[in-house]
Amino acid sequence: MNAFQIRYRNTQGTLMRILNAASRRALDLHYVQAESAERDHQVTLVLEVSQKQVGQLYREWYSIADVVHVGSGAAHAAAWTSAHPPSGVTAEESRAAARA
Repeated sequence: MNAFQIRYRNTQGTLMRILNAASRRALDLHYVQAESAERDHQVTLVLEVSQKQVGQLYREWYSIADVVHVGSGAAHAAAWTSAHPPSGVTAEESRAAARA
């Protein structure tokens, strides 16, 4: 799994063009988060892709006029998919509450 961070200027349709690049390839969007980042905006996508698909996505994203930067790295999906009890609750308390 790869995590892609894409910075873009928030003009009409830019986010949809970024997301369509992945959906046209029938890639599952495991995680998507869009937020403002300073003057620009940033979207983080977690996708399971091959090296060839990474190159294709980079090329397509950079061809979008309002994309400023594209970066990627290994995704740590376990941090997003595992359930965590609140920090003040011990594991035993959490289990006991689940059984009740």
